[in-house]
Amino acid sequence: KYHTSWLHPQTSVTRRLPVCRRITLLLLLWLLQFSSVYSDITDGNAEHLKREHSLIKPYQGVGTSPSSQWDFWGSTLVTSQYVRLTPDERSKQGSIWNTVPCYLKDWEMHVQFKIHGSGKKNLHGDGFAIWYTKERLHPGTVFGSSANFLGLAMFIDTYPNDEAPDRSFPYISAMVNNGSLPYDHGKDGRSTELGGCSVEIRNRDHDTYLAIRYSKGRLTIMVDVDDRNDWKECIDIGGVRLPTGYYFGASAATGDLSDNHDIISMKMYQLMVEHTPEEDNQDWTKIEPSVSLLKSPKDNIDDPTGNFRSTPLTGWKVFLLLLCALLGIVVCAVVGAVVFQKRQERNKRFY
Repeated sequence: KYHTSWLHPQTSVTRRLPVCRRITLLLLLWLLQFSSVYSDITDGNAEHLKREHSLIKPYQGVGTSPSSQWDFWGSTLVTSQYVRLTPDERSKQGSIWNTVPCYLKDWEMHVQFKIHGSGKKNLHGDGFAIWYTKERLHPGTVFGSSANFLGLAMFIDTYPNDEAPDRSFPYISAMVNNGSLPYDHGKDGRSTELGGCSVEIRNRDHDTYLAIRYSKGRLTIMVDVDDRNDWKECIDIGGVRLPTGYYFGASAATGDLSDNHDIISMKMYQLMVEHTPEEDNQDWTKIEPSVSLLKSPKDNIDDPTGNFRSTPLTGWKVFLLLLCALLGIVVCAVVGAVVFQKRQERNKRFY
């Protein structure tokens, strides 16, 4: 509670004290709002990890037996350290698919991967894709899988087929399809993408990470390319409707150019989210994959490379914000002490 003298007209100087407290409170609320960006990425709590949908070393659940939870096709090679979808050789296709349909309404998938090879700049390809689709193990022309799919696809494209100057590669994009729109590989999927970003992910000395979150009709894709747990937003879009009962998978392809496309892990986490009674009573398996956009995804592009405007705060930005808040608290404390001392001196004059 404030001192009652703050209400007296002659003590206008002391009004600074509650003003400083208000400023400090606003700074703290502002920091809490921005720091919530980091809570968007799950901390990997084991109790939310869904092992039946996760691909983890040493990949014991991978195989062709009826009890296997993951099945693979084509050039895919399973070792104790990685799952290589394609080797650094021309004209290869490979994929790995979860055999258990996913009935989670809200989920987050973490993909640890590595793309590397002997090819120089723009002399490597083609990339890989992460899928959440109705059908699985359907080979095709889109990074080793079918172009007319039902569901969600995330493309990590390392070669510019279109060769347009307004986009740098590697490039990550996303697409939701109800089976009626084929992915145009020759145009790098520009006409059907929801958004995307350019990232340097090839031939890194460390593993790279991709996080895909779907919750309450919102799709968010984030990347960590420096292996520092510093996630940067690539795609964030609402109005996405995805059914349950689809399959997760990954596929890759090489053509005249090649690369090693390695999956280190795919970890699925269940998100604990409350839904309305109407949503809970809905048959989510009957939902048709769709997106209701308020504006074109291209309107979200901030520069020619396709990087989005809104990116989460980096560690330095959070540090600077915390430092500013601390300085604000110190300044308010000093001002409060000065005001209190002046008020004490004023009171002594009356005696």
